[in-house]
Amino acid sequence: MSLFSPKPFKPAWWAFNGHVHTVVSSFSKVNTVQFERIEIDTSDNDFLEIDLIDLKKDQPVVALFHGLEGSSERFYIRSLMHDLQSSGYSSVALNFRGCGSRLNEQRRFYHSGETSDYATFFNWIKSRFPENLIYAVGFSLGGNALIKSLGEEAGSHPVTRAVAVSPPYDLKAGSLNLEHGFNKVYAYRFLKTLAEKLERKRIKYPDLPAFNGDTLYEFDDRVTAPIHGFDGADHYYETCSSKQFLADVQTPLLLIHSKEDTLCPLQFAPFEMIEKNPFITRVFTEKGGHVGFISSPRNWINETILHWLQS
Repeated sequence: MSLFSPKPFKPAWWAFNGHVHTVVSSFSKVNTVQFERIEIDTSDNDFLEIDLIDLKKDQPVVALFHGLEGSSERFYIRSLMHDLQSSGYSSVALNFRGCGSRLNEQRRFYHSGETSDYATFFNWIKSRFPENLIYAVGFSLGGNALIKSLGEEAGSHPVTRAVAVSPPYDLKAGSLNLEHGFNKVYAYRFLKTLAEKLERKRIKYPDLPAFNGDTLYEFDDRVTAPIHGFDGADHYYETCSSKQFLADVQTPLLLIHSKEDTLCPLQFAPFEMIEKNPFITRVFTEKGGHVGFISSPRNWINETILHWLQS
């Protein structure tokens, strides 16, 4: 183990703003990794798809969580699995319900605070790796739910070291933020796939609400919230925003966030709460995007995560 002293982020010369980091990273070439796809059962007769790289070693196993409408196939997940493997770590990536190779069975999907599926996932990891420590890395929405999970089970959580990259600390502010400027492009992509999944789901569950709105807030208010037992979007956001759980976290947690992140602006973070919690370490960069930190020649974000896990 070594002291955590991350290298400063130096962006590639051509990555001149946050949007470039965000967009280019999302279309970057995916590292080739050999993994095992496994389905695990949930208590409500559904399933979770996970991707596993088991190195059969006693090093900690690292759990990975993707963002909104992502999957384990995203560059940031595959790239990190590749680098974790090179460093001797087994890893296992969760696909949220409906984000894997096929649509899930139940009428519900996933959401920003779905920690019951995290618990199912962690229990599976403990059964597969009973002697290994568990680390966890969550990106964007996956980071929000990871923080919520750590806060809910403070003092007894199975994860002993964690990282959250670009989490949306305030879900309502983040959702409304997507209604402005270039962020509308990102929102359109999210809504397109969410609406397509909903229509496929309505074939089996015709009582599900139809959606023809224009914003993520509307989708959460009309679809996400009622399907998952919330009174509306505001109730969902208030219940699941990670900002209210940061004070309770008792697991060493690294927050990585760019000040140029336009999707989940750093300005929504509860800075005083973060400062007061001795378990939280922060790396807030001047440059970078949302889950995108383009550097050359080395992968700064993966190096920083690995350094934290090894410190």
